[in-house]
Amino acid sequence: MTRNAPTFATLLLRIFLPFALAYFLSYIFRGVNAVIFPYLERDIGITAGDLGLLTSAFFLFFAGCQPVLGVMLDRYGPRKVQAVLLAVAALGSALFGLSLSLGELILARVLIGLGFAGGLMAAIKAITLWYPPHRWGLITGFHMMTGGLGSMAATLPVQWSLSVITWQGLFFWLSGFCLATSAILLIVVPERATAHGGATDSGATLRDQFRITGTVLADGFYWRIQPLLAVQQLAFIGCISLWIGPWLRDVGCITDKDLRADIQLYAAAATTVGFAMSGVIAGAFRRIGVSGFGTAGLTSVLFALVCGWLAFLPSFEPVLAWLLFGFLGACPIQYMPLMVAAFPTHYAGRVTTSSNLVVFTVIFAGQWAIGKIVDLWPRTATGYSPDGYTWAFGALFILQLAGLLWLVLSRARPMARPQLAVAG
Repeated sequence: MTRNAPTFATLLLRIFLPFALAYFLSYIFRGVNAVIFPYLERDIGITAGDLGLLTSAFFLFFAGCQPVLGVMLDRYGPRKVQAVLLAVAALGSALFGLSLSLGELILARVLIGLGFAGGLMAAIKAITLWYPPHRWGLITGFHMMTGGLGSMAATLPVQWSLSVITWQGLFFWLSGFCLATSAILLIVVPERATAHGGATDSGATLRDQFRITGTVLADGFYWRIQPLLAVQQLAFIGCISLWIGPWLRDVGCITDKDLRADIQLYAAAATTVGFAMSGVIAGAFRRIGVSGFGTAGLTSVLFALVCGWLAFLPSFEPVLAWLLFGFLGACPIQYMPLMVAAFPTHYAGRVTTSSNLVVFTVIFAGQWAIGKIVDLWPRTATGYSPDGYTWAFGALFILQLAGLLWLVLSRARPMARPQLAVAG
C-alpha cells in the first residue's frame, strides 16, 4: 500500500465497504425496536416510557464514550478501534436475546450502543485519511447511504424474519454478523500513516489530545451549528429508529404489522436516497454559487416543516410526510464535513466525536422524553393516545425553529486555530 496512489478497488473494497458494513449493522440495531415493539410489549410488558428508555439506551454509552473515542481514533486508528467495538456489540446483541426483564434489555442495549459508538466516526476518520478533502462530503453521504440500507433491513426484512424465528433468535444471528464484521475489519483494512508520522496521532500525549477536545468544544463555529444539528438528529433518529412504528399504529390507525413494516421500509428507502444524494445536492448547489453551509440550512428548514406537518396535520398524506421525513432528515448530516473542515485534518476524530457527544446525549434524553410525553395521556384500546404524539412532535418542531434562529443570528465563523496544530 502506498500513500499517494490508492486504487479505486482499494478504496472501495478495503476501505469503504468494511466500514460501511459496520454502519449498516448499526442502523439495523437502531431501528429494530420500531418493528419488534409489539413483542416487547407482549413478552416484557413495557410502556411507552419504557420503550423510549430502552431504545434511547443505545445512545447512552454511545454519547458518553465519544471524547475517549475521538482520542482513540486519532491515536490508534479507525481499523483497530472499530473492530474491538464490534466485538462489544456482538456481546450486547447476544445478551439482548437472553434478556427476560426491562433492566436486562437496557443493559444489553447499552452494550450494543457502546459497540456501535464508532460506526460513523471511525468511517469519517478513515475517509479523511484516504480520500482528498473535496471528496469528504460526497463519500460521507455514500457512507450514510449504507446506514439507510440498514434502516431498510430493519423494517420488512425484520418483520419477515419474525415469522420464522423468535425475536430472541434474531438477536443471536445479529451477534454473529457483528463478530464476522469485526474479523473483516482486522483482516481487510490496511493501516495508513499520516503526515504527522505513524498511523495516527500517537506522538502527542494523551493530555494534549484531550486538551484539543476541549478546544473543539469551546469553538464558536462548532456551537453555531451544534444546537440545530442535535435537535434535528433527535427528531430524525428518534422517530425513524422507534416512533414511526407506534405513530403509524396510533395516529395513522394502521393496525396491520406487515403494512406498517411496508411504510417503514419506504421511509427507510427515502432515507437511503437522501443520504446518497446529500453530498451530490451539496456539490450541485456549490457549482451555482451556494455554499455547503447554505445548502445544509435549506434542507434543515424543509425538514423542520415536515416535522410540523406530522405534528399538526397528521391526517394529510401521512405516507408522503414520512417519505419526505426520511429523505430530508438525511441531508443535515452535511453539517458534519463543514465542522471537520474548520479544524486540522488530523483532529477529525475529535471533531466528529465531540459533535456526537452532544448529539447522542440529546437523543438519549429526547427519545425517552417523547415516550414520557406520550404516556401522559390514557392508553387507548389499540395503543397510545394521538394527542401525546401531537405534543411530542410539536415540541420537536419548535426546538428546530429555535435552532434555525440561532444559526441565523450567530456570527461565528470557521477560525484557524494555531494552538491546535502545536499539540500535534
